[in-house]
Amino acid sequence: MEKRMEMNHSEIGIAVNQKEIYRYLGYGANEPDSAVRMLVDEVLSELLAVIMPKHIYKFYECRTDDESVFMEHMQINSRNLSGNLSQCDTVVLLAATLGLEADKLLQRYEVVNMAKASIVQACAAACIEAYCNLIQENIRFEVQKKRGVPLFIRPRFSPGYGDLPLETQKDIFRELDCTKRIGLTLTQNLLMYPTKSVTAFIGLTQNPENCHIEKCKRCGKLDCAFRS
Repeated sequence: MEKRMEMNHSEIGIAVNQKEIYRYLGYGANEPDSAVRMLVDEVLSELLAVIMPKHIYKFYECRTDDESVFMEHMQINSRNLSGNLSQCDTVVLLAATLGLEADKLLQRYEVVNMAKASIVQACAAACIEAYCNLIQENIRFEVQKKRGVPLFIRPRFSPGYGDLPLETQKDIFRELDCTKRIGLTLTQNLLMYPTKSVTAFIGLTQNPENCHIEKCKRCGKLDCAFRS
């Protein structure tokens, strides 16, 4: 059973899908005009030049019933998370952040250029998602190589999704020691700082039908702009 912590202090070549940025800006499946595309290119280049992403993760054995997830000494009461991990024997706790520079860039543009501030928000949201995608694919490849069998990733599931309480952030921060290890802090309102950060449960399964590509099929938010 893998039980390893790891963190990364470099940008490691995040590949951002610009269509995701356009979605965050409210264009849906449409593409903005050339002026907006040029502005997105400019802001994204500026953002990627200053961010210092970091992450940490840890492996746990897990089992589920209809109501809860059991991870060694932890019990998470959530039907939605249990359904997400129902065919997984291993779950990864992940915390990742773009770092303070993303917040500083946003704050600067909020003072001098609100249009660019909106684009920084969208670019940073797409960047942290791309960073998490890269991390989880590296995790999948590493564990698959060690086990010698094909593995598939369940959709990332974060506190505040569905019926998973936001208070679960406290458990994740305690388990991963996020503040000490990657400088990620939790406010009294259970919000993270730096703001462009993610914590999540990631299940590993041998069932290809549970591939994360199909995540929209299991989500109940029918009016989401990202629903495929």
